[in-house]
Amino acid sequence: MTTVHYHTVDVDGLNVFYREAGTAGAPKLLLLHGFPTAGHMFRDLIPQLADRFHLIAPDLPGFGQTQLPPRSQFHYTFDNIANVIDRFTQLVGFDRFAIYVFDYGAPTGFRIAAKHPERITAIISQNGNAYEAGLSEGWNPIRAYWQDPSTTNREALRAFLAPATTRWQYVHGVADESTVSPDGIALDNFYLSRPGADEVQLDLFGDYQSNVALYPAFQQYFRTHRPRLLAVWGRNDPFFLPAGAESFRRDIPEAEVRFFDTGHFALETHAAPIADAIRAFLK
Repeated sequence: MTTVHYHTVDVDGLNVFYREAGTAGAPKLLLLHGFPTAGHMFRDLIPQLADRFHLIAPDLPGFGQTQLPPRSQFHYTFDNIANVIDRFTQLVGFDRFAIYVFDYGAPTGFRIAAKHPERITAIISQNGNAYEAGLSEGWNPIRAYWQDPSTTNREALRAFLAPATTRWQYVHGVADESTVSPDGIALDNFYLSRPGADEVQLDLFGDYQSNVALYPAFQQYFRTHRPRLLAVWGRNDPFFLPAGAESFRRDIPEAEVRFFDTGHFALETHAAPIADAIRAFLK
């Protein structure tokens, strides 16, 4: 049986919640979630890796159980989120570690990796994009907001925050919807319904363009430092296309790429084979 511990640490005045499992002396693996979820997305993966790794899964600022400060007190940008998680790793003693990045966790983790390449032992990217080729047409409404940050374009993005859209993100591209637990969907919708959470998420939709602007820098990091990289990708993801996974090989020819017949939230249906792939990759 795996024991998971639940902690909160003060990161320069912001309380960051995280899950922790495994032995402190084991190889370290940092798990970074995406939108609109939290560290609970790793609930099935953690027990399958805890016998070999020291695992930590923080909730990003504004997500999950981590503090949701008002926008007047915390500027919700990916630069700021990455700075918080960077400092978090130092406070919890993660000096050298591999990172598992998904969705929003990718630009967060890639910022940290590019800033501290000596600290990164490997990268597992699960639908964590770093290439223009990986962006689908599903991003068009958000791109429109980047090009014209009008109230009309911002309000149009509220459709991404609707409960039905959350469920769609979980089940789209899944062969059998009955294999997707409703619990994660319900929890994500609860977090999205908190006062002020909607404006925070709209801010991050707008700032996602900063991640795309950094793609060349991330790619330069890949070429220069050639980190060990495994891409485990839900091939039916409506937002991040298989070309995003395949593009890693352009900059890291040794990168391993594996596709699974599922959608965006690949761990909901394929936690076991993804865990097997990680164990083989990091052995």
